[in-house]
Amino acid sequence: MSVTIDIAGLPPERVLFAASPLAELGHALHVLAEPSHHPGLHGWVTATAAGLKPDLADRLCEADFLWGPVFSDIFLPLAALPSAEGRAGTTLTDELDMLDRLDDERFVEAALDVSCSGYYADASIGSPLHDARSRALTLERAAARGPRNVVFARRLLEDPPGVRAWVRRLMEDCEQAFFGDVWRRVGVQLATDARHKTEVLRRRGLREALAEVSPAVSVDDRGTRITVDKLTSGRTTALDPAVGPGITLVPSSLGWPHLLVLSAPGWRPVIHYPVATPGLPEPASLDLIKLRMEALAHPMRLRMCRWLARSACTTGELATEHGISAPEASRHLAVLKKAGLLTTRRRGRYVLHQLDLTVVARLGSDFLEGVLR
Repeated sequence: MSVTIDIAGLPPERVLFAASPLAELGHALHVLAEPSHHPGLHGWVTATAAGLKPDLADRLCEADFLWGPVFSDIFLPLAALPSAEGRAGTTLTDELDMLDRLDDERFVEAALDVSCSGYYADASIGSPLHDARSRALTLERAAARGPRNVVFARRLLEDPPGVRAWVRRLMEDCEQAFFGDVWRRVGVQLATDARHKTEVLRRRGLREALAEVSPAVSVDDRGTRITVDKLTSGRTTALDPAVGPGITLVPSSLGWPHLLVLSAPGWRPVIHYPVATPGLPEPASLDLIKLRMEALAHPMRLRMCRWLARSACTTGELATEHGISAPEASRHLAVLKKAGLLTTRRRGRYVLHQLDLTVVARLGSDFLEGVLR
């Protein structure tokens, strides 16, 4: 399984490395919302969360729809605007201005991607702003995530301009509260990394530049296709005339172990890669590792772990996503649960299953990175 990006005939100058303050803010918010994904940043999470004013903390909870289990494409507006040519803004304000230039339909689709809409997987699906079936499906998926997500999804569908203004104010308040200090600390590092890889690209070629991004990113022998090794499948092109040819690679200081690929239809492809790898605790006993690895030996369970790592899922959602029956999905979940790899909780009529990342981290950084990238 992998995500592939068609680059046949793409000029080298259309491959850009760029540090993005808005993308890094998205990662910072994700770390605060999902600290178990980032075992090396617990100290920063504790200190930052303790310093948040109650009003800001409450608003972040309202909007964690956008950066909790998944990373919304709204943090990469550079990929949706042909005029941007894949280049990031210098400041957070610059990139929030870029976000304001997206039309309502594109903003809403991006804000609801993966978790609550199907446009990412199916470009033919209608916009939930105009298509009743798509709207109903969006709200149904939001309901599986809890009442707070339903409220946010309804607000977004009923008043896109109001929610967009609310989101911008929230991002600006985050910059004042904590992200300004974060960006002053990591922005130079990320800009330096982008310049270094640009120089590698110029002097030694695309293959060497991608090798420095991640061992999971490669280019074929003919230089026509970039492949990102992930526990998911997808395909996009860097040659879409609607948005302009090119691909952008964005470094992140807070992103490990995630290696993200923006491959939405009609958007410029973006690879968002980590520049640092924190250490992890020592693994558990060999007997416990053996028990858990046996549970993970089945390829379907391994694929399911990718979804369960990012978000709590119902049995029905897993069955639909992986093209299997609900009883078959239940059997796989039972094996994972018996090995102590899952947590389960009930929310109304939904039973939600999720991978226990604290346990998974003990299996080693390779596996953790594999399911989260």
